[in-house]
Amino acid sequence: MSADATPGTVRGAGALVTLEGGVAVTVAIVLVIRGLLGHDQSQASGYGTAAWFGILGGAVFAAGIGLLLGHRWGRSIAVIAQVLLLPVAWSLLTDSHQPVLGTLLGVIVVGALVMLFAPASNRWMAEDYGGASPQG
Repeated sequence: MSADATPGTVRGAGALVTLEGGVAVTVAIVLVIRGLLGHDQSQASGYGTAAWFGILGGAVFAAGIGLLLGHRWGRSIAVIAQVLLLPVAWSLLTDSHQPVLGTLLGVIVVGALVMLFAPASNRWMAEDYGGASPQG
């Protein structure tokens, strides 16, 4: 299927997922730079945390780009990332006392999930499995 046949809901979700992955990769880069500049790492390993953010953020970023380009494989990674980010948003809203960040992340995550499971997105995914696409 060409990228032109990719529904807008998938492309919209791809944009949000790409944003999430880009933020994670940026955090990884900042943590590496901080480590190289000699900032205190006695509380947590900046390099280890950077590796974590870089690997997972890179996968999420790739999934978002994949969705933007009309690749179905990106949807599963994107869905898993959104499900894992829901409790992070909740924690930001409650225990971490960061209501602005929690609300922003929550809106992005819920928006991405809504677009990933919209009827047009589901029909698009079903086309890869042959046969008739589901009605609706």
